[in-house]
Amino acid sequence: MGNETWTDEANRSLSPVLGLPTLAVLDWPDAHDDHIDEWFGLHWKTRALVERAAGRPFIWIDDEIGDGDREWVTEQHPGRALLHRVDPRVGLRPHDLDTVTEWLTSIGIR
Repeated sequence: MGNETWTDEANRSLSPVLGLPTLAVLDWPDAHDDHIDEWFGLHWKTRALVERAAGRPFIWIDDEIGDGDREWVTEQHPGRALLHRVDPRVGLRPHDLDTVTEWLTSIGIR
């Protein structure tokens, strides 16, 4: 498991393209129990994201989002969430940004 994440880079690279202000990002905990999450079919980020969102809408863009994460978020998170998987072979593309923009518009943020 690597700890490679966008953190504030998303604000520098994506927010200006989408016309968004600087948004909150999650500082990942130093330790987490990968074995429990793996048993439930969850990515190591899933629980922390849902906890931080605290029922508020959130977007998670990642190349490792799986069906277990989607199911768990649907069951555990009362707010809206966009879990958008990008192709790790090509990275973030214009159509991915279009998806995010459409979702933000659908919830009245953009």
